[in-house]
Amino acid sequence: MKEQERSVHGDVEALEFYVRDSMHEMGRKVLECLLNADGGGYRGSSIACACGHRSRFVGYRSKTVLTVLGPVRVTRSYYYDKKCRKGSCPKDAELHIVGVGFSIGIRRMMARVGALRPFKQGREDIRELAGLEVNAKDIERISRQIGQEVEKFLEHEQTSIGTVGPNGVATHRAPVLYVCMDGTGVPMVPGELVGHKGKGEDGRARTREAKLACVFTQTKVDEEGYPVRDEASTSYVGAIESASAFAQRVMPETERRGIGQARQVCAIGDAAEWIWNIAGDHLPEAQQIVDLYHAREHYWAVGRAVFATQAERLHGWAHARREELDRGDVEQVITAIKRLRPRGGEIQKLCQTTISYYVKNAHRMRYGDFRAKGFFVGSGVLEAGCRSVIGQRLKLSGMHWTVKGADSIIALRCCLMSDRWEDFWAYRATA
Repeated sequence: MKEQERSVHGDVEALEFYVRDSMHEMGRKVLECLLNADGGGYRGSSIACACGHRSRFVGYRSKTVLTVLGPVRVTRSYYYDKKCRKGSCPKDAELHIVGVGFSIGIRRMMARVGALRPFKQGREDIRELAGLEVNAKDIERISRQIGQEVEKFLEHEQTSIGTVGPNGVATHRAPVLYVCMDGTGVPMVPGELVGHKGKGEDGRARTREAKLACVFTQTKVDEEGYPVRDEASTSYVGAIESASAFAQRVMPETERRGIGQARQVCAIGDAAEWIWNIAGDHLPEAQQIVDLYHAREHYWAVGRAVFATQAERLHGWAHARREELDRGDVEQVITAIKRLRPRGGEIQKLCQTTISYYVKNAHRMRYGDFRAKGFFVGSGVLEAGCRSVIGQRLKLSGMHWTVKGADSIIALRCCLMSDRWEDFWAYRATA
């Protein structure tokens, strides 16, 4: 008896998986019986087809469908329209298996792992966690299909009226609503790069810009007066598309999140022209703020070029510019750059370009005033979003995407990271 106990306890892992597989097998048989309890879903000798003809009953057809419990055999009544030369099984529409051999439950799993992991690794995850065998290509195909459905769901939800949180739950009126926008390159297959210029010296494009926006709210500041982002208030939207098309994606999301009820709206971004065009055209009342950390990068670039071999002078000069910029004294930063005596045409050009940058964006860099009002002055939430929504999935080594494929994965990840995954599946069940 003790030897038997030791044998059982010594291989608990094998025992766990054996019990799981056994339970799945039992559940699979029960599920198969339930799905076939209607005798195949006979609808009579004929049914109306979409084109107005009558489809005649031909017989019963069986189909193997992979479910979360394993493969099941489903019997369905089959109807054929001689005039259209098309056949159909009405039961397939009821079970959401038209043209696909996966149940809605396993497709949900596949879309989730496809959104979070490379498709081959997703296949291994499903095998390890669910004991099911699917191939990477099917995960890719289903992920793209569900991603397109998520896009439709987001379009539908963005028409909702009222102040809601990222998961669609009504929230209180937030004093400040932030709209942060940025872009990041996604590696593309060659066919998607035709007609697009790159930033490299050879002019060849290797990526397409994915635009991302995050919307979040702020109700309070901490004891030191620094703004505190409301917990679980961040939602994301993104896609590879033109700025005008992206604006039509961002604005409904701001409306869904209650921009009309916010006492103050802030738009945060870097120096990209398309960001301020969207803000100016669609958020005219918003306080525009250049991300402080991007603003610092520009004087640092000048300092490194001018004081290339003088580290001590570089850090002293940059420290002074930091204090000026943190106060919002942009004019002092501009004056300091004008006083430099750069050698070489390229460095002189850099100085002039940087001066123009600060002059153009001075009204967006009054950081002392912004902080006094308790506003965020950096886009750290969006920077993290670009890494988590885009970078950690679409910019891994060796990856190259089509625009359609990348947009599907971006839609899935925005849905997940905006805490709207359950909302999507609830919507899909009733759509």
